[in-house]
Amino acid sequence: MSSVSTSTDSQNEPKRVVFDDPHGAAGNMQEAEVTRVRTLRGAWRWTLIAATAATILLCINQQFSLRFFIGYTQLNTEYFYLLIALMLPFTFLIFPGTERAPLDRIPWYDLLFFAVTFAAALLLMSNVRKAAEAGWEFGGAPNTVIAAGLVMWAMLMEALRRTGGWSLLLSVLPFTVYPLFAESSWLGPFRGTQSTIEQATAYHVLSGESLLGIPIQAFADTVIGFLVFGTALMMTGAGKFFINLAFALCGTFRGGAAKVCIFASGLLGMMSGSIISNVLTAGTMTIPVMKKSGFRASYAGAIEACASTGAVLAPPVMGATAFVIAQFLNVSYADVAVAAIIPAALYYIGLFMQVDAYAARHGLKGIPRAELPRIMDTIKDGWYYVFVIALLIVMLLYFKRESHAPFYATALLLVLNQFFSKDTRWTLATIGKFLEVNGRTFVELVGILAGCGLLIGAFSMTGVVSSLANDLLHIAGDNPFLLLGMCALTSLILGLGLTTTACYIFLAILVAPALEKLGLNKMAVHMFIFYWGMLSSITPPVAIASFAAAGIAGSPAMKTGWESMWVGSIIYFIPFFFVLNPALVLQGPSPYLAGLGLMGLAAFGTLFICGGIQGYQPFVGDLRGTGALEWPIRILLVIGGFVVATPGGGIMPLSQMQVTLLGLAILVPTVLIALLQVRRQAIVPDGLRAP
Repeated sequence: MSSVSTSTDSQNEPKRVVFDDPHGAAGNMQEAEVTRVRTLRGAWRWTLIAATAATILLCINQQFSLRFFIGYTQLNTEYFYLLIALMLPFTFLIFPGTERAPLDRIPWYDLLFFAVTFAAALLLMSNVRKAAEAGWEFGGAPNTVIAAGLVMWAMLMEALRRTGGWSLLLSVLPFTVYPLFAESSWLGPFRGTQSTIEQATAYHVLSGESLLGIPIQAFADTVIGFLVFGTALMMTGAGKFFINLAFALCGTFRGGAAKVCIFASGLLGMMSGSIISNVLTAGTMTIPVMKKSGFRASYAGAIEACASTGAVLAPPVMGATAFVIAQFLNVSYADVAVAAIIPAALYYIGLFMQVDAYAARHGLKGIPRAELPRIMDTIKDGWYYVFVIALLIVMLLYFKRESHAPFYATALLLVLNQFFSKDTRWTLATIGKFLEVNGRTFVELVGILAGCGLLIGAFSMTGVVSSLANDLLHIAGDNPFLLLGMCALTSLILGLGLTTTACYIFLAILVAPALEKLGLNKMAVHMFIFYWGMLSSITPPVAIASFAAAGIAGSPAMKTGWESMWVGSIIYFIPFFFVLNPALVLQGPSPYLAGLGLMGLAAFGTLFICGGIQGYQPFVGDLRGTGALEWPIRILLVIGGFVVATPGGGIMPLSQMQVTLLGLAILVPTVLIALLQVRRQAIVPDGLRAP
């Protein structure tokens, strides 16, 4: 686990907070997951390491066209099946089938599942070239292929249950078998073209629209490289560098410990793309310091949960869902990363404002400079990370080589680390640990993504998506606001039981076409769905990020979840902003100029939203000084701030100027009244003040 240490240069100098994290997020993830997964040992551990190395080499071969297979050109579908054969069987070894299943040994039935899955994947891989030539996915596949396909279908559902839980299985399984009875009258708007069991099986396992569809394609093309880069970054000491840098830059500010948390988690999240990894890495340092600075335990956990949730929002390395979005939209990953810049910036600006207002209202000070790391010492220890991140961004945004970028960045990182860092220099043991950590992540992702791919195949098979979009538009009466509200609510509900990726895939198939038919920007629509599905990380009753932070903070899990919703409330508004005007996701005419202008307005409005939520308005003061008017003023500040931040034009009935003036008409008198009340309270002698 990460640890906190202190150091002194002399007997008279105060101790300094120093973060020491030799294995980074990866080590924390393993330690945190030990209660729900097996740690493979002996021959099985080395088998996983070998399979992971083969997976990474296969990916490098495919992306760089190195032709490892002399005299043989591998089809993409064969490559996908090789990855499935290497990673999916380990699902049954790493993830126990039940809570009572032993963790110290592998039961015989898990070994059987391993062998059966591996054999089925190899058989299907050996036939997928013939299937493409003969069109077997539409019928005519041999019985052996159909049998292997049925086995793979069953194993995929079991892998989905083990990695994503019963809620994910029960959400996906009915849709995967739905083509078998798609013509049933009771299905209503879901009625479509029906298939036999042989046709459905062949389509699921042989076509490029189901098992081998968008989720696995995203994993094989880009996710592997970015996961490798993120793990390498953490295992070369980036966690220590980013957190110490955050303490050096932000620690002395009002509520400094919480601002360090936001800054550090944002930096780590930009590189890892993992919410839980962020909580477990940064939280072990920031939460205790926040509690020591005066933040109550549940609030400290909530701040960390919200800051870490930004990991899947913040480019350049976002969560796996971002790569799936790129595949759905048929755009480069760089386009998705660029679209996320302004929404991510607004989210973290909102968090900073929330924390600042809370600290001001409660009189929370910063950390003394003498107790913080020196900024020059921190930069001296980790300056080379800047070059690595710069290379990644240039490769992504300038050269548009998202499949190559993480591998080049990883190579540069490892070379610089070996030359310039004595503490984190890699050995053979480190390489084994690196491959093992990546392997466990690959296995879990393949288990989820491959199973969710069958969702896409089911709706593609039945041809129901287009008619369903028309039905949704009819229900909403072609009202975009009603349809957006329906979509947001559905995303939130699905997100409570599904992973963010699974939730996104569901709604990208079912709801996105209806929103696009209303003329809304495609990128904005898909980002809207993504954001709302991701909110389950801080929204009870699931709130996995909040519960992880609560464990570190020693606070009640559900209370921390509700606090997280309060602290991160700004994120519930942001998705509506960029759907109303896609310039906020850098789409449309003159997107950069318009996007920056709208971002400024949104940030200005957020200042008042946060002031109203926390009860302290910058340039006014503590709103408790307004007496009986406190809550009316706070409500008006939130409403006025929301109106100012809302983009005008487009589907809005008011222009941008009208919306802004309306917001100011609410805010100006509210702020003036609050200012007069606070100042009047300040000049009244204590003895004359009302109790």
